Amino acid sequence: MLFHSTAINGMSSELFFSEDTIKIGLLIKNRNSVAAINGAEIAIQEANDKGGCNGKPFKLEIRFMEGPWGTGSKEAVSLIFEEKVWAIMGSHDGRNAHLAEQATAKTRIVFLSAWAADPTLSQAFVPWYFSCVPNNTQQAEVLTDKINNRNNFRKVAVISENTYDAGFALKSFVNKITISSKTDTFLIHYNTTDIDFSSLVEKIKSANPQCIALFGTPPSTVKIIKLLKERGIKIPVFGTLSLLDDNDLPDSNLSVYEGINIISSEHWFSPEGIVFKDKFMKKYGYEPGSVSAYAYDGMNLIIESVRFAAPDKDKMQEAMANIKHKGVTGTIQFDERGNRKGPFKLMFIKDGHPVPSK
Repeated sequence: MLFHSTAINGMSSELFFSEDTIKIGLLIKNRNSVAAINGAEIAIQEANDKGGCNGKPFKLEIRFMEGPWGTGSKEAVSLIFEEKVWAIMGSHDGRNAHLAEQATAKTRIVFLSAWAADPTLSQAFVPWYFSCVPNNTQQAEVLTDKINNRNNFRKVAVISENTYDAGFALKSFVNKITISSKTDTFLIHYNTTDIDFSSLVEKIKSANPQCIALFGTPPSTVKIIKLLKERGIKIPVFGTLSLLDDNDLPDSNLSVYEGINIISSEHWFSPEGIVFKDKFMKKYGYEPGSVSAYAYDGMNLIIESVRFAAPDKDKMQEAMANIKHKGVTGTIQFDERGNRKGPFKLMFIKDGHPVPSK
């Protein structure tokens, strides 16, 4: 096999392919966030069962971003210089995604976001940044079309956590929904540490909205939905992918969101998703959620790109930029800024199971 000796930050491509294994980094928020690990592990196992890359097995290198602010950058640097990974995939919040993006941009290592939906991640126009999830702006477009255009709702109660990620999701949605000047929004914020959401629900009831847009994560969103039902508030509720974080939604129990419209990852419906679900359940004993599905697709994107680029690590960016992958969450391609191309869809939870929203 011929090896190129193109220098990469003082290290040659030959060095990166001389290792016994091809390492891929995975950054997750903490040690309890196993959903992305499980999804990525299945992709790695499948790739190695097929011979890896030129006979070399893939190896997952996991780092946790818990701890003081800046840990994300430190762990990304560790993966790049100590483990010599070919790429890094992140399954965590938007702030840590920015830290990882900065580290990979300086070293020209591909960084793929498999959960953070912060639209500003692509606005720096870093060629090595990609995202396999719809960002907040893209999700807002889907929600706005359903609420404003298809259902013709004119008063929306917008409920949001006081967190970094929810804040960006809220901003994206409000910007989109108010452009046409057709819809009034009533904003209510809450803290993730809140235990009693009674006053929040009473505010919703007093506002008398036609629907609710919910921006947050389990378990708080689950508590809010439950309380709405207990108080007899029967109006449509719409939510983003963040409601489906399977690290905080045990066994992907979607029955807690009965009757809710949520952005879909499509892995519940696609033929590829059904096969993935069976493999996942056989290995881990529970049904995969959206975090697991995007991590599985993200890892497969990286694996496919490594196979295209090897042994020249410099070609990873080109491979990712031009990829077209039929994943469990749908067909994945990227625009010129690394955003995943649409279209994106909604699903509706009926009898505890997701069905495509009409």
